[in-house]
Amino acid sequence: MHVAVLDAEIDFAGWRRAARAFRRAGVAPEQAAFRVGAAGEGLFDERPPPSAPDAVRFSVPKAFVDLAEEVILHRSEDRFDLLYRLLWRLGAEPDLMKIVTDIDVAEALERARNVSRASHKMKAFVRFRQVEDGTGERWVAWFEPAHRVLEKTAPFFIRRFAAMRWAILTPDGSATWDGAELAFGPPASREMAPSEDPVEEFWKTYYASTFNPARLKTKSMQGEMPRRYWKNLPEAALIPELVARSTVRTEAMVAAPAPEPNARLAKTLSRINRDHSFGDGFVPSTLDELGQAVQACRRCPLWRDATQGVCGEGPKKAKLMIVGEQPGDQEDLAGHPFVGPAGRVLDAALDEAGVDRDDVFVTNAVKHFKHEPRGKRRIHKTPAVSEVSACRWWLDAERRLVKPNVIVTLGGTAALGVLGRKVAVTRERGRGIDLPDGARAVLTVHPSYLLRIPEAAAKAAERDRFVADLKRAKALL
Repeated sequence: MHVAVLDAEIDFAGWRRAARAFRRAGVAPEQAAFRVGAAGEGLFDERPPPSAPDAVRFSVPKAFVDLAEEVILHRSEDRFDLLYRLLWRLGAEPDLMKIVTDIDVAEALERARNVSRASHKMKAFVRFRQVEDGTGERWVAWFEPAHRVLEKTAPFFIRRFAAMRWAILTPDGSATWDGAELAFGPPASREMAPSEDPVEEFWKTYYASTFNPARLKTKSMQGEMPRRYWKNLPEAALIPELVARSTVRTEAMVAAPAPEPNARLAKTLSRINRDHSFGDGFVPSTLDELGQAVQACRRCPLWRDATQGVCGEGPKKAKLMIVGEQPGDQEDLAGHPFVGPAGRVLDAALDEAGVDRDDVFVTNAVKHFKHEPRGKRRIHKTPAVSEVSACRWWLDAERRLVKPNVIVTLGGTAALGVLGRKVAVTRERGRGIDLPDGARAVLTVHPSYLLRIPEAAAKAAERDRFVADLKRAKALL
């Protein structure tokens, strides 16, 4: 028996090297074995023989390599042997991977699907808990995946929680993200993770309040949320009681009088979803109603990749409105405008200009985050003119409700949204521009522009100009 010793359970590179060596040396599947760690060697085991000088070089289809990378994450003990058997057979059967009814191919595909499901469940059922360490806030989760999918799935959490410092602990290993670098470490135990945090009770309250007993299908629920994950889900502790009370709650819901519907909002949402229009005289009567309606907006494609629509926030009758370009990555996740790095620059500049942020209504010309993936991050992408025009309906609605005296536009996109025309911000900045509704606009740069200036002196000078523009806006109030 020829034995290849792998460094780890998911050592795909090691398995690939050993399997190629076996294949070139003519080692049949029944004479090949793969073990993890030197301790697994038997008394009569032999290491892989060297390839013969006249060994025939070979290649395999990419479909096999992709499949093998998934199958090797499966917890089955014979996964290495199954993959080598397929590799061996590909020499005489080059189209083997296309025969999905073949017993070996079908088995490998099923294991790959199991791995994919385990990765999906990890994305759905990881629950972070807040802790404090020497450097501040940190989020830690304990998870027991059905298969070894930690390294495969960890990049998802970077994309989803890029601004958080987090760690995911599993029996197979650990993953930590410090905001800049992803690192993998040794296996962990349940005791190494926090058991609860202050946010947990709020989450349980939310889960219980959204539980609809009239739509309960226990088998379907357990299919999507298998019992094996319940012990690590804080909301799972509520499930038995919620299920037990579902019949009584359903009867009470049926017997209760129907609440008065918000007919205007329901009609608007229906129209948005039907033909993306806002005709027939609909005008939102409150900012809350506007905020609900924007979540169903389909006027442009940006809603598809955003987490949510982000409307403006501030006093209902603010004298000063500040309009930015669009929500950024952090705003898209939080659902609030100007909470990221550009927001912090704006807050500091407002303070220096003598403007209280609490007295300002802040919003954006575009309500959904437009971005493109770049490595592990979602990178801002400037909205197109058509997207700004499509979203102008929402901005105009905010202006009608808030009725500001002065509107500060941050950057060219914001100016386009307010003025309805392209402008050269550097030529028109700082001065008051009369608007048809009686308000006045003051154009200036976006705070993110200040963050991108590399030279310290130039950045300081541009920041002084930005503060001066805010002071001019304050003088116009």
